[in-house]
Amino acid sequence: MLNKIFNLYRDGFRNMTVGRTLWAIVLLKLFIMFAILKVFFFPNFLNSKFKSNSEKAAYVREQLIDKSH
Repeated sequence: MLNKIFNLYRDGFRNMTVGRTLWAIVLLKLFIMFAILKVFFFPNFLNSKFKSNSEKAAYVREQLIDKSH
């Protein structure tokens, strides 16, 4: 059963022409969004502000409690 499903998808992707190009574009965009933009727009805030794990945990706990009320 699983083998038939796998063969269906494998043959479908193998016979694609335009779809293969579109999938390549989608994967390239995902790579750019998650790998490259993360470095520039989402710095590691906790490591830059706090040194120990207990300080980080206290800050996160405080933020979660304050945001919920």
